[in-house]
Amino acid sequence: MIIVLRPEATEAEVVHIIDKVKALGLTPHVSKGAERTIIGVIGPEDVLRVTPLEVFPGVEKVIPVLSPFRLVSREFKKEDSVIELGKGVKIGGKALVVMAGPCSIENIDRLLEIGRQVKKAGASVLRGGAFKPRTSPYSFQGLGKTGLEMLKDVGDDLGLVTVSEVMDCRDVELVANYVDILQIGCRNMQNFNLLKEVGATKKPVLLKRGMASTVKDMLMSAEYILSEGNFSVILCERGIRTFEDSTRNTLDISAVPVTKQLSHLPIIVDPSHAAGKWGLVAALAKAGVAAGCDGLIIEVHNRPEEAVSDGEQSLIPEKFSSLMGELKGVANSIGRGIL
Repeated sequence: MIIVLRPEATEAEVVHIIDKVKALGLTPHVSKGAERTIIGVIGPEDVLRVTPLEVFPGVEKVIPVLSPFRLVSREFKKEDSVIELGKGVKIGGKALVVMAGPCSIENIDRLLEIGRQVKKAGASVLRGGAFKPRTSPYSFQGLGKTGLEMLKDVGDDLGLVTVSEVMDCRDVELVANYVDILQIGCRNMQNFNLLKEVGATKKPVLLKRGMASTVKDMLMSAEYILSEGNFSVILCERGIRTFEDSTRNTLDISAVPVTKQLSHLPIIVDPSHAAGKWGLVAALAKAGVAAGCDGLIIEVHNRPEEAVSDGEQSLIPEKFSSLMGELKGVANSIGRGIL
């Protein structure tokens, strides 16, 4: 249920309503928009039927939320959410944010070199995996805490925001201590206990769509994070499993405008995991920008033939720099830019 307050509602009236909602055993979430404040109420709505909140001072109207994802929905918040990522970087506004770097952190020298190159090309977020979910238990699983330490050092040195995946509830605090954005990979999109844990951190979360999940499945997963009080969630379309085998996954371009219609949260596109081949990354990246995404996450490696994971879909820095120039043209054509 959504409580829409009058434009002239006082802070005391807002506090009074919040206290009443809590007294009923429900959870209030306040969203202050450009024009007015609304309060989303989570819990059994039949409780509110015996206590009509329309009569409270400052309330304009009370609206039932029809979609199953309440806090994520446009019904709850009409304006696009703009999320602070740290180091002066925001996502969700007119400027697109590009995240780039290696699939796996391998050593400090290589990470620093790649970081310098992607920053020079225009990326504002450095990606790098320290814990790697691999199909085979015998594949490289990541450097763990050592990799996180490297990522933090390089990010601080270069002034780049950092993002890395967390795979286990037991590692959330550890990863949160070292990175600016916590990534939930596609295999964990419906790991609800993990979603609750990252929701409790209040740190920005990058939530990737599951490989066989619908857009609404993704939004319901985001709801878990928001329901814990963390509204700093970035959605990610990274391709889904279909019968097509010419690419690693099938990039669902329609997911971008569909998500924009349903939710106020920003959404980015991962053309690297969708393509699975470096030669296709540029085309998919440009398509994502044209479709209205708020950013991209792209794998970049200076020696992809030596990469311990995903070398075949990684752009070399020169190709990435060239792509960034092309992306600026696409973004400008739709009235946007690149941070």
